[in-house]
Amino acid sequence: MPSAPGPSLSMFQRRAIFGALVVVTMAALLWMTVKALSPGGFGFFDLLFLLFFAVTLPWTVIGFWNAVIGFIIMRFARDPLAAVNPPAARIKGDEAVSASTALLLCIRNELPDRVIRNLEPMLAGIAASGYAGRFHIYVLSDTSDAAVAAAEDRQFAALAAAWQGKIPVTYRRRALNTGFKAGNIRDFCERWGAQHELAVTLDADSFMTPEAMLRLVRIMQANPQLGILQSLVVGLPSTSAFARLFQFGMRLGMRSYTTGATWWQGDCGPYWGHNGVFRIAPFHEHCHLPPLPADALFGGEVLSHDQIEAVLMRRAGYEVRVMPVEDNSWEENPPTLVEFLRRDLRWCQGNMQYWYFLGLPGLKFVSRYQLVFALLMFLGSPAWIGMLVLGTLATASAKDLSDIVEPGTGIALFLITFVMWFTPKYSTVADVLTRADARRAFGGTAWFFLGVFIETIFSVLLVPIMWFGHTVFLVGLLFGRRIGWIGQTRDDHSVPLGIAIRNFWPQTLLGMISLTILTATHPAAIPIASFIAAGLAFSIPLAIFTSSPQLGEAMARIGLCGLPEERDVPPALRSLVRAGAAPQPA
Repeated sequence: MPSAPGPSLSMFQRRAIFGALVVVTMAALLWMTVKALSPGGFGFFDLLFLLFFAVTLPWTVIGFWNAVIGFIIMRFARDPLAAVNPPAARIKGDEAVSASTALLLCIRNELPDRVIRNLEPMLAGIAASGYAGRFHIYVLSDTSDAAVAAAEDRQFAALAAAWQGKIPVTYRRRALNTGFKAGNIRDFCERWGAQHELAVTLDADSFMTPEAMLRLVRIMQANPQLGILQSLVVGLPSTSAFARLFQFGMRLGMRSYTTGATWWQGDCGPYWGHNGVFRIAPFHEHCHLPPLPADALFGGEVLSHDQIEAVLMRRAGYEVRVMPVEDNSWEENPPTLVEFLRRDLRWCQGNMQYWYFLGLPGLKFVSRYQLVFALLMFLGSPAWIGMLVLGTLATASAKDLSDIVEPGTGIALFLITFVMWFTPKYSTVADVLTRADARRAFGGTAWFFLGVFIETIFSVLLVPIMWFGHTVFLVGLLFGRRIGWIGQTRDDHSVPLGIAIRNFWPQTLLGMISLTILTATHPAAIPIASFIAAGLAFSIPLAIFTSSPQLGEAMARIGLCGLPEERDVPPALRSLVRAGAAPQPA
């Protein structure tokens, strides 16, 4: 593979190479699985285990090759951004801003003080940029809580008055949140969309520097066929132990993965619904999402609207691109495991609605892939849990482990899968370790290694808890269980023992049963089973421990699992630091 993987390759060739790598790797792993399971013949349970493993493979293998290609680009391409997103790389940053841009802040039952705390530094930065006249802020509220609505009316009116004559601020609250966030934005398009060319989307927990917004706008106005441009979003520095651990891992995993994915997806990129920009006219015309038919699988209002909007925009002939650089664009992550899973299950229900859109005529091949991939994100979870159950039962019933698994092939398969699973994170780790400035930004080599070690343990414990939650929720969806667009608790707080037990006793029970059975029959299998079972068994203490405000404050104070922005606080974040939204620099 060339030093910059394919600057001379067409997009078709890139996709063909990537597809071949994925297919060959999956075939090899499935062959290894058959070989590993064949010592005593290949029966029904072996076939079922193979099918479960096959369902999990796309996420593992695609993530692996995305990260490998991304790492090669990051390390060896002369201009990594140009290798994956040429329109973005052509912008110097000094171009005049002429496009009228709406900033859309979508909120629902959020504390106005917290929203305004994030919004005011962005307003001040835009005013200082000299382009305030090209921007208009729209606070689009779907709040249903009467007390919060009254506070919004009062505080956003004061905010609009304070900025009058500098940047217009419009506050609007809908009485009914029809269509949830997608409906909220559509209502904006119908009322005010004709007054603007572009819209930057922000969630209540979003924060972007004016420079990041202006860069998005400049790229869009220079490329009329660009319909949606999504920037890379990273976690905002936090004093929550759970959030610090989670977003430290995400920070490592996102850059190489997204760089590699952008290399072959090109103009069929994803959209995450916030901290991005879209062209209003085609968005309004082509990206409407009415409620799904009542007889559709998981019908009703569309929850995970963003990726559907991306594929519809691409179907209309407009490009959808990602800029995979850490470009002063942040979001807050849930402060506890309980809040994290609540958000994750809403995404799970929303992604299951993608079944309805797979058959839409005119979608690009890569767009259909993205919908299938988003489905597999959650459909792989029951497969992992199924492998734990099958593996435990098969192991318990065997006289010797070699009767059910060929040891050499089985261990090799496990190690390969484990390495591939962690490659998105560790490829970025390797990139950081080869750059002195990056090592210093993370606190130095030793401190960085310590953070990676702790986060790896955290991930191994966290992911099976997610898999189990998805599995139970998916079963419930088949029987009519639904989850609405619920609000989030964003402030740090502890999880009491009773709440932890109520939320995680099923996970604990399955994990403990599996480990107990293996202890009584074949203890040698415990290390491999613990890849799934340990997280389940320790889900209750993990929820309590990572929610401890004292632990989070201590981690923030010493900079453990910290982000570069904590040690060298960007000017735009300093007001949030003073307000307590982020830890003081170490």
